[in-house]
Amino acid sequence: MTLASVMVPLDPGPYTISRLNLAQSLAKRFKARLLGIAAREALTMQLYGRGAYINERVAITATDSLVEEMVQVETEFRRATSDFGRAHWRSAHADPFTFLVSQASSADLIVVNRYHEESLHDWCCRIDPGELILHLGRPVLVAPPFVNEIALQRIVIAWKDTREARRAVRDGLPFLKEAEEVIIATVGGEAGSDGQHQLNEYLAEHGITRIRQVRPAPRGGSLPKS
Repeated sequence: MTLASVMVPLDPGPYTISRLNLAQSLAKRFKARLLGIAAREALTMQLYGRGAYINERVAITATDSLVEEMVQVETEFRRATSDFGRAHWRSAHADPFTFLVSQASSADLIVVNRYHEESLHDWCCRIDPGELILHLGRPVLVAPPFVNEIALQRIVIAWKDTREARRAVRDGLPFLKEAEEVIIATVGGEAGSDGQHQLNEYLAEHGITRIRQVRPAPRGGSLPKS
């Protein structure tokens, strides 16, 4: 199992270049195609609010601004990916969340940043990653701001024998295969369960054998050393 396509939503905000660099580094690492997408409505709710009076001049100004910003984002995408032959661009005058959901079926992984409300230009960062995860039906990598690449040297699986954890492990197989070490951390009532043994077998079947277990210390004891 590998990644064939990586998607990244872009905007004119300050985090977009790092997000694009991260997505491109992953696409190159997995020999996948890179899908850059951008979408915004001219009269955004954040700027004008509900029930706002919008005359013709305001509408024209907003549309001109939208066109200018979309050209800016596409130009930056094509500049940053000029030496990568598998980069593709998609854009629309639409709600960013709705457009991203509509495009997600083309991707094996979507790269986003964590949610914040610092600037109206951060169209993508204003989307709650939790909402994306519930609607996209695809694995989502939520990266901190200004992260240009990830080493994938050591990956921790916070394991609990549940549907969500099993799905997360499956979706993360491409990354787990790249890791130098996989650490399975189990706490609470799930520690030492059969599910953890089955997880080890599952990973081994996919060629992942560099595994270390971390279990909770007995009450009153010390935590195991790494």
